[in-house]
Amino acid sequence: MKVFSKLWILGALLGICGVANTAEKPLPDTGVSGVYEVMIGTDDSEKLLKYLAEFGFQQIDKGQLGQDKARSLYGVDSALTSYRLQNGDTDSHGLIRVLEWQSLLGDGVGYAQPETVGQRMMVMRTNDVHRIHDVFADARKAGQKWLPTKPVYADLYGMTKGKPDVLKRRTGVREMAVYGDLFNLVLFQRYGYVIKGYGSITAQSPLKTSEITHNDFILAGSTKEDMNRQTDYYRDVFGLKPEGPVVLDGDWQDGPKVVFNMADGSSHYYRGFVSPNNISGKLKFFVNPDARPDRSALQKPGYAGITLHSLYAVDPKLIKRLADEQGITSSAMQNNEFGESSFVLRGPDGSSWQILPKPTLVTPPVTELKFETTIH
Repeated sequence: MKVFSKLWILGALLGICGVANTAEKPLPDTGVSGVYEVMIGTDDSEKLLKYLAEFGFQQIDKGQLGQDKARSLYGVDSALTSYRLQNGDTDSHGLIRVLEWQSLLGDGVGYAQPETVGQRMMVMRTNDVHRIHDVFADARKAGQKWLPTKPVYADLYGMTKGKPDVLKRRTGVREMAVYGDLFNLVLFQRYGYVIKGYGSITAQSPLKTSEITHNDFILAGSTKEDMNRQTDYYRDVFGLKPEGPVVLDGDWQDGPKVVFNMADGSSHYYRGFVSPNNISGKLKFFVNPDARPDRSALQKPGYAGITLHSLYAVDPKLIKRLADEQGITSSAMQNNEFGESSFVLRGPDGSSWQILPKPTLVTPPVTELKFETTIH
């Protein structure tokens, strides 16, 4: 197999990139991970666990907090039972935690049109994107609240050479989105290349899907300045690397137009962050210049849906100190439902984060981005 050199791609919907050479101040050395867990609130864990098992996520731990301790850590006046789920052997990023609240505060963002402010989307790789589309199209026809977009092809990295045909086949991805009541998904299938450590699919995944490779956040605001103001703390507090300046994407790009169901003439500002310690677990943020429905007030712990994420760090106390210096309120350091010393903060973008100590990992994160071509 031919190994491609590192590619630094800015603004790609499903890209994985490093950082453009900038004169920005050094990152704080927190030892931060990529997104470790996506947390989904519910009052019916049994049904949600069955759904997630179809994507290959199996329970590896269970924990509980009483009402008082849940109020202290999460700010939610309800007892909590949590289930930590993992896909295959990947334990350095891309896990899911189901938060079952005894007294759910409400339905959360819920089923909403694409690019509703407050939406969170988890992204995973699949072996068969058309199969995924058929599954959710069937569910929609059965009267369930799912909106699947049609798979669309994109050559994100310009890897297709010349005019493709039967003998010289195109290289790229085919991607789609699924909008639902409790969670939203983006799924992508690769053609002609692999990236180790970024989207591992095991035989135990019924729908042939991977861990969560990265996460999308739809934020309030309408300008580049709004994006920077809301997301600078990912760099200055967490120590994540910005991949470059804010860029404008839009309906002229096939991938974003389909995945975000963009009307003609639509666009959005984009900014991405990646951990210096993991090529996966990337964060992607979107701000729309035009007005969108806003349900961000319902995007917080205690509600249903994707309301919280976690990061682990070598030095969580440094992150807490930096958050205090930035005027970002956080809980006291205390044990969570799994006995991990942690704290929770809510950033200026409205996103809630639990910061954990670095766990002992079976499959260490991959830190060097390599593209390897395959026969396809």
